[in-house]
Amino acid sequence: MKMIVEGIMDAKLPWVLVFMGVFLALALEILRVPVMPFAIGLYLPVQLSAGIMVGGVVRLALDKMKSKKEEEKKQIVSNGTLYCAGMIAGEGLVGILMAFFAIIKIGENSIGDILGGIINLSGAAGNIVGLIVLALMVLSLLKFSLWKKTNK
Repeated sequence: MKMIVEGIMDAKLPWVLVFMGVFLALALEILRVPVMPFAIGLYLPVQLSAGIMVGGVVRLALDKMKSKKEEEKKQIVSNGTLYCAGMIAGEGLVGILMAFFAIIKIGENSIGDILGGIINLSGAAGNIVGLIVLALMVLSLLKFSLWKKTNK
């Protein structure tokens, strides 16, 4: 991204790389490979793109359901997309909150350092808690998109 911004600002964009990307995207489109997930997987590390993969697996499972009508499937996908967009916005708000905790000091330590000391999730404990949170996120996605809402 730095190369692109500097290339645009200095009018020295590396056109060979730009055209390589264009032709790679065209080749992927011809092969019916979705370009955006391919590009995200190409430049993001696995830790960051794993959530996207899990969401794709959930979407694939929903698309393969034979018991649902097409109109009902569209509603499920719409609800799931809206819910996931809300989760992305919530992640941004949590990031702002964490930055706020990092700059507010209590004594010599920031609130983030204090909370990190209290909630120490390093090593295997962090991995287990991460998997539990991921499973809860998938279940909440299914609850708000797939499972019918009942009127009481």
